[in-house]
Amino acid sequence: MMEKSIKYWHAMSDPALLEMLGKYIQQVRLQQNKTQQQVATAAGLNRATVVQIEKGAGGTMISFVQILRALEQLQILEHFEVKPQISPLQLAKLEQNKRQRASAKKESPIKKPKSDW
Repeated sequence: MMEKSIKYWHAMSDPALLEMLGKYIQQVRLQQNKTQQQVATAAGLNRATVVQIEKGAGGTMISFVQILRALEQLQILEHFEVKPQISPLQLAKLEQNKRQRASAKKESPIKKPKSDW
């Protein structure tokens, strides 16, 4: 199923992808019962920018992010987060350096109290 999904995304044209993103913005906005003007004001944008993005007619990435923030939808960007990856060689080195056993505690010399003799 995942392979089908990848092919679907690759088959879409850039304008079709922008239109799909615009429809997403519009659907979320309507579900939240917000007007384009309310979203634009909350995002610090002109209403015309929201209209343009909802139509899939482009816009800037910063405007898209501002609209997502105004609609409290930034969580969809988590798919773009780059997570640190470790190579198998680095993992093997880390495993090799792990402690295998506890070391014996060194006993401190017992200090005898000074005699008063």
